[in-house]
Amino acid sequence: QVQLVESGGGLVQAGGSLRLSCAASGNIFSINVMGWYRQAPGKQRELVATIHSGGSTNYAGSVKGRFTISRDNAENTVYLQMNSLKPEDTAVYYCKLTQSGFNYWGKGTLVTVSS
Repeated sequence: QVQLVESGGGLVQAGGSLRLSCAASGNIFSINVMGWYRQAPGKQRELVATIHSGGSTNYAGSVKGRFTISRDNAENTVYLQMNSLKPEDTAVYYCKLTQSGFNYWGKGTLVTVSS
């Protein structure tokens, strides 16, 4: 089994920054993809950014240039540095790990950006 625990959410003013962390534990394979998704009230969950264990990254257009995803493979941890936050970034942010065709999700951390 795989467990994911997110941290780092909170309340921030527009233009501010936050850094999210997600620690994975359990049976983690060396090759996997970790990522961040978000779900705003009344909306569907959407991709924010992903990073392969080899280092390649992918970003949603709405966050490109403002958010940076990174990972520490030795610690099985993925980070999301969020800068220039906007009120529309308000959402519950979920961590996801994909390996061998299986998806694992964390419980989410709330990010609220005030205007």
